[in-house]
Amino acid sequence: MSKETRSSKQAVLKSSGNVFLDLGLKNSQERQTKVRLAFTLNQVIQKHHLSQVDAAKALGINQPKISALLNYKLNGFSVERLMQFLNAVDQDIEIVVRQKPRSRRSGRIIVRAA
Repeated sequence: MSKETRSSKQAVLKSSGNVFLDLGLKNSQERQTKVRLAFTLNQVIQKHHLSQVDAAKALGINQPKISALLNYKLNGFSVERLMQFLNAVDQDIEIVVRQKPRSRRSGRIIVRAA
């Protein structure tokens, strides 16, 4: 039996939809929200072909912080601040609160780019 055949018999676990939760990390919802907001921000920066210097000017921060955002190093950024950055590059943010379905154990935060 080859190594490939033996290793293919490992159990596969279904994801919760939040990699941070699946890895057992603290603040998993906040981490996922930050990543999704940063992803959307990075898409806007790319779409408008902004250099890091130009993006920094638009957001009112320095270039090293833009580099951190582009590389998803988000420890120094709050969810609120990332939303303010999106507003600074002409993006609307809509927050909708609704009852969770009975089939799910707890509420969740979802960020979707339109």
